Amino acid sequence: MRPQREPQHYQGLRYDRKTRFVSYWHQIQQVIERSPENVLEVGIGNGFVHRYLRNAGVDVHTLDFDERLGPDTVGSVLELPFDDGAFDLVCCCETLEHIPWDDFAPALRQLRRVARRWALISLPDVTPYVRAHLEVSRQEKFRKMYELPNRNPLPHVFDGEHYWEIGKQGYPLSKITSVVEGEGLVIDENFRVFELPYHRFISCRV
Repeated sequence: MRPQREPQHYQGLRYDRKTRFVSYWHQIQQVIERSPENVLEVGIGNGFVHRYLRNAGVDVHTLDFDERLGPDTVGSVLELPFDDGAFDLVCCCETLEHIPWDDFAPALRQLRRVARRWALISLPDVTPYVRAHLEVSRQEKFRKMYELPNRNPLPHVFDGEHYWEIGKQGYPLSKITSVVEGEGLVIDENFRVFELPYHRFISCRV
């Protein structure tokens, strides 16, 4: 595979929209709350997450197959060049949809192999939803997201970046979680970001 985007794609506010920073927050929060000894970040984007984590004192090693992004290691998620259990936590966010579906399970297998305790992934999810948020005088009273029946899912058309997405025809959430669990990962948390429902987080124990 060749890089799908030029490095400039990850620069500026066209990429880093306000909602994307919410996704960054969840990635960072999911890592920090577990206090890992060391972390592997697979797929580094613009580098915001690992820079923040390093500033917070987290030992982070980065891997990407695009050397132009400046990862610590250039390599593929399908063949991670690390020993079994080399990292306390492995983080792979908004990355796996960039590889063909047939490679999803092998990639998870690699993430599980090098993870000692946890594996965190996030994936795009287009399942219909409705959100309700009530706030009075800056005091949040109610916030809830409800997923709607997805009776007529749209087929996915490769757009040069995403090979598949949760909620598209043939890719229901149940299929994705079944593959995750089939690779020996135990799902602890499975949620969509309220401010950015397009991003679904699946946090697993190894």
